[in-house]
Amino acid sequence: MSPPIRPKVPDTRGEKELQLNEQTLSIRLERVAAHVPPGARLADIGSDHGYLPVALMRRGAIATAVAGEVALTPFRSAERTVRENGLDQRITVRLANGLAAIEPGDGITAISICGMGGETIRDILDSGKAHLSGQERLILQPNGGEQPLRQWLMENGYRILCEELLRENRFYYEIIIAECDGPVMYTAEELYFGPLQMQARSPAFLSKWQRLLRQKQKTLTNFAQARQAVPEEKVQDTERQARWISELLA
Repeated sequence: MSPPIRPKVPDTRGEKELQLNEQTLSIRLERVAAHVPPGARLADIGSDHGYLPVALMRRGAIATAVAGEVALTPFRSAERTVRENGLDQRITVRLANGLAAIEPGDGITAISICGMGGETIRDILDSGKAHLSGQERLILQPNGGEQPLRQWLMENGYRILCEELLRENRFYYEIIIAECDGPVMYTAEELYFGPLQMQARSPAFLSKWQRLLRQKQKTLTNFAQARQAVPEEKVQDTERQARWISELLA
């Protein structure tokens, strides 16, 4: 049995102060909600309080939903949210590890996985491949680690249909929408920045990478001043990323 896949630290990033509930989603979750196809049969993995599926069901935007949670406390929170909104017949809350929350009879057409590291989302998708039909839309909102997640999507034949970058509570959030569409190939830079984001070059996108370039340059300065030798591979990797960002912003 594989160990439960969860981010090491819950990433609420200021959401509690906003008194969020199934009626008032964060800006981030509202953007995620906007990418769920009308009438979808949604599986929300790592559903936490179940706010996303409940909000969508209250709006009549989806047909049915599964809210999956691997930890008991958020599982019970999701159960309570569903019950208090009288949606027990429309939303199934399951205590399960990752995509194991999805059963064959669910007929899932969209899967949302939000608020975890990109590597964690990648691992959830990879270990749960048996639960994917290849017909679902993936709506993914990683907290960092976007590059390895895009790498997995490419290697498994998922084309990125849409990408968004938004800033909320001083943090940058990326949303990646993908569907299985046969062989797809992205360059190393496209995997790093996001193929569609590189084209759109939104103000939030440019702001994020300007900030990251400063961080990379500071890291390289620290490497140069370090008393102990930094592994050459690490230096070269950081230099390559700084060069990519400089070229992107030029």
